[in-house]
Amino acid sequence: MKPQKFDFPNTSGQALSGRLELPDGEIKSYAIFAHCFTCSKSILAATRIPRALTDNGIAVLRFDFTGIGNSEGDFANTNFSSNVEDLLCAFNHIKNEFSAPEILIGHSLGGAAVLKAAAQLQEIKAVVTIGAPSDVAHVIHTFRQDVEKIERQGETEVNLAGRTFRIKKQFIDDLREATVLDGVAHLNKALLVMHSPLDQTVSIEHASKIFLAAKHPKSFVSLDKADHLILSSKDAQYVANVIGAWVSHYIPKLAENL
Repeated sequence: MKPQKFDFPNTSGQALSGRLELPDGEIKSYAIFAHCFTCSKSILAATRIPRALTDNGIAVLRFDFTGIGNSEGDFANTNFSSNVEDLLCAFNHIKNEFSAPEILIGHSLGGAAVLKAAAQLQEIKAVVTIGAPSDVAHVIHTFRQDVEKIERQGETEVNLAGRTFRIKKQFIDDLREATVLDGVAHLNKALLVMHSPLDQTVSIEHASKIFLAAKHPKSFVSLDKADHLILSSKDAQYVANVIGAWVSHYIPKLAENL
């Protein structure tokens, strides 16, 4: 089934652009997919993985964070905390329109954001991270050559993956203050940590820290030779297949597919 437009407001009332991937048959559960830092809902991982999960009866919302892609807002005024707030808005909007999501899936920094958001959402039963950092301040290394200038001037334009973004000091401060692992220890959700040992952007040591901090039920899956962005369709399909099988253990209605 073609994705359904699903825009919703953030906490400031700005419209966030979303697409709801729907299964052809009965919807057995809802999930939210959070994209990677400076990516969008249109990157291969954020499209291929949600679409593949619809085969399991899962409806998946993929959306652009504030100031990214087709969403309103100024990226320079966002930070990790606002990403978490966007996720909470997405959750509440689906809950109000359809039914409370039970699954959160996050890629890279989006993975850290879903860990943070999940701790605040009782209805979430399963959380999946893909190449996620255990310390969000790790993101600063992607523009480390500009950090001194940002701290001196308050903001500056930086080049990230061939695109220009305006980064403010508040963004850096928020990353340095945010914690992830403390919440993981008290998550009380099933957790699947997926990471490639060859990831050159976020090393696999981050996955180890997340996994060790979490309490059971928890699982770890190595993504072998996959790159950080999961740019291979084959790798994206594998990720989706594993997630689909794994969540069925924690969402009773999904077990009907087995």
